[in-house]
Amino acid sequence: MFYIIDILGTIAFAISGVLVAFNKKMDVFGVLIIAFVTAVGGGTLRDLLIGETPVSWMQDMTYTYIILGSAVFAIVFRSKINYLRTSLFLFDTIGIGLYTVVGIEKGLNVELHSVICIALGTITATFGGVIRDILCNEIPAIFRKEIYATACILGGVVYFLLINFPIPNNIVFVIAGIVVILIRLLAVKFKIALPNIYLSK
Repeated sequence: MFYIIDILGTIAFAISGVLVAFNKKMDVFGVLIIAFVTAVGGGTLRDLLIGETPVSWMQDMTYTYIILGSAVFAIVFRSKINYLRTSLFLFDTIGIGLYTVVGIEKGLNVELHSVICIALGTITATFGGVIRDILCNEIPAIFRKEIYATACILGGVVYFLLINFPIPNNIVFVIAGIVVILIRLLAVKFKIALPNIYLSK
């Protein structure tokens, strides 16, 4: 179940990267690079932080094949993907939901504190997008007032609340991921955002 969630998150983020690269009118090489760093950037940082090297995508070529396949799929069917902005938002949102629970699982596997597990989940979910946006000369969503990392944190809190109940782990992971996705969707739909803090002179 954990592996399937990881693969689904990889697909979602790879397509998210492709869509951003399309918007920036990059060539095929640029599209593939952005797809790759979006899909594995957060997971790479996570694995380095917990000392798990070589990082996961280097040990399992499935990730590379999945990223390349997802990128090629998005390129071939780009004319079929309507409303690029909406599609980008949707795939990015699915990605952060799935990758949040993947990061939490990684933290639990090395017996880290629950707070650190939530931090790892947030890093896994958001830093691929941070790298993508920086390379594409955009301000990363995590640094804007949008509900982004906050959704990951709340999903992580839900996970650790649910494990106190007799619920199978697989179900807990799914619920926590859905919570992240729903919070992000609802925040955008109803324009809920964190307040900006401006320093007065």
